Amino acid sequence: MGQIDFMGKAKLFGLVSLVLFVGSIIALVALGLHPGIDFTGGLQLTLLYPAGTEVDLSQIRAQVQATLDEIGTKASFYLQRLSAERTDERGQRMELPGVSITVKTTEEEVAERVRERLVKPRPEIGLVAPFEYSITTIGAQVSREIVNRAWQAILVALAGMLVYIAVRFRLRYGIAAVLTLLHDVIITLGVFSVARLEINLPVIAALLTVVGYSINATIVVFDRVRENLRLQKKTPLWEVINRSLNQSLTRALNTSGTTMIPVVVLLVAAGVALREFMVAMLCGVVVGTYSSMCIAGPILWGLTRLSERLRSR
Repeated sequence: MGQIDFMGKAKLFGLVSLVLFVGSIIALVALGLHPGIDFTGGLQLTLLYPAGTEVDLSQIRAQVQATLDEIGTKASFYLQRLSAERTDERGQRMELPGVSITVKTTEEEVAERVRERLVKPRPEIGLVAPFEYSITTIGAQVSREIVNRAWQAILVALAGMLVYIAVRFRLRYGIAAVLTLLHDVIITLGVFSVARLEINLPVIAALLTVVGYSINATIVVFDRVRENLRLQKKTPLWEVINRSLNQSLTRALNTSGTTMIPVVVLLVAAGVALREFMVAMLCGVVVGTYSSMCIAGPILWGLTRLSERLRSR
């Protein structure tokens, strides 16, 4: 593979990242995020119907909306198809179609009224009784605790990485790595904001995974920079970083390519069940690889120049 002038294109890469970063912040401010039941509190009713039943989502949606109108609440809700396997009396496995109904409200009356309307057979409108059902309720206090713990986990991970890299390398390496991570996380969240995808606990897990993936790719580049600086002490830092990026390019492409294959397969095959988790992983891998190769180097060079200027005063 020929040499690529990464540092020579630093302004172009920086402009692209700036547009994506600022656009993501604007989207987050204007549109906000779409928090799931884990963060808002609410109820989740899972209904599984007898094998062979045709599940009419429009009919179920109408019944849920009618229940909410009767109670007088404006709580939002959404439906998701699902299926589950069960064993009948003869030991044969059967696949049961079903639906998951998530209502973002902490009113206990809503759960009971929705359950009553949907679990009783209503042949006049073609609504059959479910084979089995379950209700999961998350209170407001629990959801607040989950939100706090999620942010704490992200902040602790960033702080831990900053300290580790500062000890193993130098402080400016750690700052450059954390700035790169913030770039990756904000852009990923911006995609979720624009696409109106739900933020839930699996997405937080995906973001933490992305943080680990991105920092690993960045450390590989920084380690190569450190090695080349020892071997080429008289070579300008600009050239050393550019050479290190080219030496790390093949590894980065191979790693990201092999990571993206199962992510894309699961995104297509798993359907809505793992959609948000896989979208977060896919965005993280793409943006993380881009930032490690195109953004981390120029940030490190800029911080090094700033450090030199401060020392020379």
